[in-house]
Amino acid sequence: MSKTPPPRFVIVQQQPDKRPYIWSAVGVAWAVSLALAWWWSQSLAAPQLPKLKVELDQTRRELRQRQSELDKLAQREANLQRSDQISRAANKQVQSSLAQREEEISDLRADVAFYERLVGATAPAKGLNVHSVEFHAEAGGTWRYQIVLTQNLNRGAVSSGGLQFQVEGVRGGKLASVGWDELHQKSKAPAQDYSFRYFQTLDGSVMLPAGFTPQRIRVSLRGENASIEQRFAWKSGVTVTTGET
Repeated sequence: MSKTPPPRFVIVQQQPDKRPYIWSAVGVAWAVSLALAWWWSQSLAAPQLPKLKVELDQTRRELRQRQSELDKLAQREANLQRSDQISRAANKQVQSSLAQREEEISDLRADVAFYERLVGATAPAKGLNVHSVEFHAEAGGTWRYQIVLTQNLNRGAVSSGGLQFQVEGVRGGKLASVGWDELHQKSKAPAQDYSFRYFQTLDGSVMLPAGFTPQRIRVSLRGENASIEQRFAWKSGVTVTTGET
């Protein structure tokens, strides 16, 4: 009897894949280990949590309190700085006002002393008057004049008007007079205004013509209440003969 040949195909029953189950088991074990670790940490830290929470709340309250105090101190410092700036500005203004008042008082005292020297304690009362006339040579060939007007007859009343003068002297060997317009080198030169209660000093500059030797000054005052004319000699020490340029 002949042998039966072996079959070409063999049916083998396939075993199920166990890898998903292994990974699932590993995942469950890892989750369980995490849960155990959390439970263990909680069991260790839980007794301290209420105390830590109280300390945290207290720290937060202290922080808010310190911040509030810091804000108040910052505002107080800003107020003090502003107050210091205001005080400095006010003090500077007061010092400036005091200096100005002291200067005014000094000027008034000087005016009173000057007026007392002018009129004197026993001098007779006078109305509008030319007290003095002075001329001083300037570098540019001009003459600086200073004329002092006074009045003590009507105390408190204001004397006002206009001043003009002319200079009398010799030119070319003959008597000559230089008028207000020629002294200012322009036609219809306006009079110099004056207005005062007790005294006033008027000054300015004029030009004498070449070759003219001044000898006298004739001053004219024209006002609402008075009009006067006075002559003065050209003061010693300032008289010169202007020469040709």
